[in-house]
Amino acid sequence: MANRMVLNETCYFGYGAKDSLVDEIKGRGFKKVLVVSDPGIVDAGIAKTITDLLDGNGIAYKLYSDVKPNPSIENVKGGVELAKAEGVDSFVVVGGGSAIDTTKAIAIIMTNPEFGDVRSLDGVATTKNKCMPIIALPTTAGTAAEVTINYVISDEENKKKMVCVDPHDIPVVAIVDPDLMKTMPKALAAATGMDALTHAMEGYITKGSFLASDMFHINAIALIYKNLEKAVNNKDEDAIEKVAYGQYIAGMGFSNAGLGIVHSLAHSLGSYCHVAHGDACAVMLPHVLKFNGSVCPDAYRDMGRAMGLSMDGLSDEAAVDAVVDAVKELSIKIGIKQTLVELGVEKEMLPIMADQAINDVCTGGNPRTTTRDDMLKLYEETFE
Repeated sequence: MANRMVLNETCYFGYGAKDSLVDEIKGRGFKKVLVVSDPGIVDAGIAKTITDLLDGNGIAYKLYSDVKPNPSIENVKGGVELAKAEGVDSFVVVGGGSAIDTTKAIAIIMTNPEFGDVRSLDGVATTKNKCMPIIALPTTAGTAAEVTINYVISDEENKKKMVCVDPHDIPVVAIVDPDLMKTMPKALAAATGMDALTHAMEGYITKGSFLASDMFHINAIALIYKNLEKAVNNKDEDAIEKVAYGQYIAGMGFSNAGLGIVHSLAHSLGSYCHVAHGDACAVMLPHVLKFNGSVCPDAYRDMGRAMGLSMDGLSDEAAVDAVVDAVKELSIKIGIKQTLVELGVEKEMLPIMADQAINDVCTGGNPRTTTRDDMLKLYEETFE
């Protein structure tokens, strides 16, 4: 079977990388861009650092910042209307996964207008054209949306997170500048960092993993696990940069290999209980790692060694437990909530969420065959 890799045309890394934006816009001949962000990024002045670059270099743009934390169909449609009205030929997105995901949907519809209802993009989309060009500048070190072929849009009417998969949606340029990430509030840095670790660990053990994706994921695990505590608690600039690299590298892998049921469970938590995605992944990750450990213990030895743990002489069960315990300990150190109760989830929602999670697009990639009852049990274990 052939394994496919879809990545950005160009990517930049490191402090000050955002200064590459102007050359990329001018070099690609873009005349007017839609800058997509969210209210928090605008209020924090981060979006202004990018629009100042555009202003200072005579680049025409329009700002669109009507993006929710779990972006909705309405957010996408509003962006499409504005992009058409302004006659833009490209997008610059500065923000986290929500802003980037919204931009992907807008840019896809701009070149594939038959998907203008947005709902028809759910799952593996059958678009024919590449999206309008996107240059992505992430402000969180977690989702890796700037390098993936996936995006998530909330169908609020049907209480569903639509996981859209489309190689036509990938940004042409990713600019990963830790300067845009270092002012993240501690809670956001922790949650997005655990999301990135989830990507790396799920991507390593997913059914779709292969040699190239394994290379990315094992290095991402090492970078994120060893640096996340310092990045969150100490605002250590070197650690922040390494986590930024790690989350991007994880995205290079899982975008092409797939994920598992941590994400299935997290998507339902977001749909029904409005739990932020990073928090949902973080609280579910140790429980799902334990659940999956029996079917791939050697992969857990690999992950443990990447994390700096001693795996020598351990039984399969002990090796799995060592990895699970280390992940849980890290999450506690950086202030992650440990139960669904703490995240405001009500117990009567668990069966409903399990019904949706079993049908999530990520479920098929899980290394251990999973039933709806398994999903419910995992929610119950995590509840309090």
